[in-house]
Amino acid sequence: MKKYSFSSLSKEKFAELLKRPVIDYATIFSTVQPIIDAVRTDGDNAVKKFTLQFDNVSLQSLMVNVRPVEQIELDPTIKSAFETAYRNISTFHKAQLPNALTVETMPGVVCQRLPRPIERVGLYIPGGSAVLPSSVLMLGVPAQLAGCRQIILATPPNSAGKVSPEVEFAAALCGIDKIFLAGGAQAVAAMAYGTESVPKVDKILGPGNQYVTAAKMMLQNSDAMIAIDMPAGPSEVLVVANETAIPGYVAADLLSQAEHGPDSQVVLVTLPGFNLTELEDALTEQMASLPRSEIAQKALENSFILECEHISEAINFLNNYAPEHLILAVSDSQDIVSQVRNAGSVFLGNWTPESVGDYASGTNHTLPTYGFARMYSGVSVDSFLRQMTVQQLTPDGLSLLGPAVEIMARSESLEAHARAVTIRLNDLQTNE
Repeated sequence: MKKYSFSSLSKEKFAELLKRPVIDYATIFSTVQPIIDAVRTDGDNAVKKFTLQFDNVSLQSLMVNVRPVEQIELDPTIKSAFETAYRNISTFHKAQLPNALTVETMPGVVCQRLPRPIERVGLYIPGGSAVLPSSVLMLGVPAQLAGCRQIILATPPNSAGKVSPEVEFAAALCGIDKIFLAGGAQAVAAMAYGTESVPKVDKILGPGNQYVTAAKMMLQNSDAMIAIDMPAGPSEVLVVANETAIPGYVAADLLSQAEHGPDSQVVLVTLPGFNLTELEDALTEQMASLPRSEIAQKALENSFILECEHISEAINFLNNYAPEHLILAVSDSQDIVSQVRNAGSVFLGNWTPESVGDYASGTNHTLPTYGFARMYSGVSVDSFLRQMTVQQLTPDGLSLLGPAVEIMARSESLEAHARAVTIRLNDLQTNE
């Protein structure tokens, strides 16, 4: 990992360290557009063709039924772990459910804000180099709690043309009854437009590679009329460590993010007293027995350490960087988090590894990356809800409010707007 000193950074170098890898969207879009067009035109046949081309799997049917949890063959200890995660995620997300809001803004004028679920949602679960059943829980639980009428779960088939038992079990816990066996841009396009087998959805959520992300972005701005959760880039973590941080723990946290992929973003911000020598030794030792060590090594080669003299420097940098995951491995982390403005999810102290948020603490792991934590939130129950406003006026309420509306409408030269009020006010005066 490259090392830099905060006090020595030029304005240009500071800005450079905030940058993420450049994504060549022009090339990616040109690759994805024909896939979208083919799925829109040929439906299931196109999805099957791309599944054979990209995943080397020939499918007869794109949809599979999810069995009841008791019928899914899975080690009982694995089932128990997923059930624990399901309970914790449900507990945290259930607390997010909003209440209806009713406000009388002036006598006789009552306004309401009422939550309504997005009726049809598509959940994308990556396959690729690692199966991610935890993402099923992170998307399925809030969709279930929000009350979405139709939940479509898409995930690439394994080499046998089936879904992994872990993914199926997580889906069953979330009350999902069917799984769409497809990945990549073709899966996103199928959910966006609908096919013979796949119902059209209103919103697509979930992580994915550059092609999945590109497809989501393109379809959001098309006649498919869908929304997406957020744009996304490679996974990332930023760790702030002072003299109280344990180097072996910090090394494990850095590697846990680095093993996601060679383009994962791993940043360590140190304060005086943190033992970098022990950290480097721990990285070497832990890397030696890591199954995905080659991937992690490539990620670390593109990562850096920023040495700061004061916590204010560290906070300045992390708020500008806006990491997906932020670990505050410092003794006064609870005080420092109040100064954090931009981060997807924050982990406090030596005993809170980022892994707990990835799996089972209860928070959601579908988070903004690539600096988008400055303007996006992670997935929550809110991601599956809309808010509808309602208003009702009494005759007295219209008498009080109406004159202001008439004046404002006529100031905008919208006479019909004004008359919609005037005709009612005249009737009220006539009936007095």
